[in-house]
Amino acid sequence: MNHPFYKRATIAFCSVWIFLMLAAGHAFAADLPDFIGLVEKNAPAIVNVQAVTSSKFPSSSQFPGSGDQQDVPEIFRRFFGPIPPGQQPRGERHSAGSGFIVSADGYILTNNHVVDGADQVTVRLSDRRELDAKIIGTDEQTDIALLKIDAGGLPVVSIGDSTKLRPGQWVVAIGSPFGMDHTVTHGIVSAIGRGYDRSQQYVPFIQTDVPINPGNSGGPLFNLSGEVVGINSQIFSNTGGYMGVSFAIPISVAMNTMQQLKENGHVSRGMIGVQIQNVDRASAKALGLPRSGGALVNNVTAGGAAEKAGVKVGDVILGFDGREIVGSSDLPPIVGMTPPGTKSQLEIFRNGKTMKLAVTVGELPQGVQGSNSPAVAKAPSANPLGIQVEDLTAEQRKQLGLEAGGVLITAINGEAARRAALQPGDIVLMVGRSSVDSAVAFNSAAKALKPDDSVMLLIRRDDVTSFVALTVPKAEAQ
Repeated sequence: MNHPFYKRATIAFCSVWIFLMLAAGHAFAADLPDFIGLVEKNAPAIVNVQAVTSSKFPSSSQFPGSGDQQDVPEIFRRFFGPIPPGQQPRGERHSAGSGFIVSADGYILTNNHVVDGADQVTVRLSDRRELDAKIIGTDEQTDIALLKIDAGGLPVVSIGDSTKLRPGQWVVAIGSPFGMDHTVTHGIVSAIGRGYDRSQQYVPFIQTDVPINPGNSGGPLFNLSGEVVGINSQIFSNTGGYMGVSFAIPISVAMNTMQQLKENGHVSRGMIGVQIQNVDRASAKALGLPRSGGALVNNVTAGGAAEKAGVKVGDVILGFDGREIVGSSDLPPIVGMTPPGTKSQLEIFRNGKTMKLAVTVGELPQGVQGSNSPAVAKAPSANPLGIQVEDLTAEQRKQLGLEAGGVLITAINGEAARRAALQPGDIVLMVGRSSVDSAVAFNSAAKALKPDDSVMLLIRRDDVTSFVALTVPKAEAQ
């Protein structure tokens, strides 16, 4: 190996290897996007938002960003700018976030949770001016707030089309994490159309891996063309800080909300009047669907648009106005964005067949639903599913708001029912597509089932109804 030939060969090989590595590195670097132009163009339109609220609570530790972060549960966290311990004024709550200018005359978009309930809002511009802002309107459902400052000739962002986003695209965030204005972070779109929070069921969130932290809330998410495609809103974290999963509100949703707030002072949403749930594999088998998917209807509002269109409990909604409904979370944003009064079309699956129904979209009313807690019945009846039920009393029906139908579960003896998380106190409204109004009717329907049959039970618990799929085990069949 000490022969001059081997030395020269080794040197030549290493030289070629180093050259190839440098060339590959140069080619890789050349493929990476350059964010400098995007940032220089848009940074002047990004603002810092400070809000002060007269606290009605005894302790500031109740708010994210203050106090011990270890006390904050592992949930989706909203972003409030952290106030150092001991520096938060007594009787006040301070929150901070980001925002961006959408019109030269001073309209600004941010998150509702940044300014919610605020008595005073201050906006700090890129030139360090601090101006008082007026809250034009807010919408809790989409977490959008529209602000207005008294200024003119302001720099503005360009608005993009969030419906064209695809997983894998580069995106850039600019905001004020921890109060550090105009901080730039980047990443890719991880997923689109995420629905996870019933309080914001009308928002098909954009999931990214862009580093987002407290103070980024309300800031813009840009595509590589320098257009705003989303508003950074939430993270998933068990520490209070960034853990690789961030969520943004699509700009299409935000601009629709903004326009309605400017014109009407509130937001109107479409509604068809159904309660829905996902279709899992067991449910698909019981329903005769070729695959899991769609939104399973477990309740239809009396007199609502869906009832008038002929939708029934047990139907699976597969499409709305030509758009596929992959899961139940897909339907609310699509219907919510449809103007009330619009004539639309539902594609549904019923009894092994696909059909289309014409529906006139109604308007979502403002209000809060209550809940009922059923009393537990006294004497059980048995059935082959391993579920003991009893007729509802008049008092129980009154508590539940039920005029007719339903039996009360008093005990669970079957393994299949236990795996389905059924429990005493649940109300069974339907077995398959048949309503049951007595224990006799329920037991009769259950006895008709054969071993390995799959059946859907419509269950009411508190004020929520949902379908549960059960497969009859051989040991429990009769």
